[in-house]
Amino acid sequence: MGVLIGVLLVALSVLSLFIGASHDVSLDGGVNTDGHGVFLLLTSRVPRTIALVLVGASLGIAGLIMQMLVRNKFVEPSTTGVTEFGSLGMLAILVFWPGMPVMLQMLVVAVFALFGTWVFLRVIRQVPVRHLVLVPLVGIMLGGVVGAITTFFAYNLDLLQSLGQWAQGSFASVMTGRYELVWFAAAMVVVAWFAADRFSVIGMGEEFATNLGLDYRRVVAIGMVVTAVITAAVLVTAGMLPFLGLVVPNVVSLIIGDNVRRSIPWVAGLGAVFVVACDILARTLRHPYEIPLSVIVGVIGAALFLWLLLRRRSRAH
Repeated sequence: MGVLIGVLLVALSVLSLFIGASHDVSLDGGVNTDGHGVFLLLTSRVPRTIALVLVGASLGIAGLIMQMLVRNKFVEPSTTGVTEFGSLGMLAILVFWPGMPVMLQMLVVAVFALFGTWVFLRVIRQVPVRHLVLVPLVGIMLGGVVGAITTFFAYNLDLLQSLGQWAQGSFASVMTGRYELVWFAAAMVVVAWFAADRFSVIGMGEEFATNLGLDYRRVVAIGMVVTAVITAAVLVTAGMLPFLGLVVPNVVSLIIGDNVRRSIPWVAGLGAVFVVACDILARTLRHPYEIPLSVIVGVIGAALFLWLLLRRRSRAH
């Protein structure tokens, strides 16, 4: 099965490059010459495909880590308010330093996302929610409050359109010099791999992890940093992609179980396949126009989310 995912990822990546090349035209309206074609391939199409693969892989891992931290299968950055806190960081950048270097932008958004992760974990600790579905509901409400605050200030400061363009999940503008931040997200995947066994243990609860001699708070802090950096890198590079980190780990869990070390390669591979496939759909459904990737990911992800909820409910009965 792992080989199949790898082959599918390579095939979709090649198809993505081919579709991109077929859309390219020269400035005079004709077909690109070899020189123009190579230039666009190296500066736009290849970086975009790499970014799609890395974003899909890293967001899947971010969702997996969040689920271990909260011990709930229905959480990920977009259902816990983390993404909305990151958007609030984007607004702060637009207000106080619009020309901030990209690297600093990611750092600021990561700090806001890290704070959002901490707030969500604190809220979950204080609110006695035991039902599986109520935990993401609390996160969605928290995200709704933060999102409303962000929208209010953006509207009053006449920055709503700028914030919307920045947060929109699209890879249309990704090219050389605009995608390198996702390598930081890839680095967090490596960190998650090294800490995989610890994440598996804390997924069994604080008391169990402490009895095994594990520093629970330190592992949770590592997980929070991994999630925040991935969320920030993706937000600054391409915007929001909802439900990806929720659906992919759940599908993998149905296939191979909940062992984090075994799951990470599968989650990364399937997440990359899912994002590249959705991007191909986004570019071909209304050719020559391009639908924002977040729309395709959101529609398919929401449908899969509902299926997972109904499946869980039918198994409970």
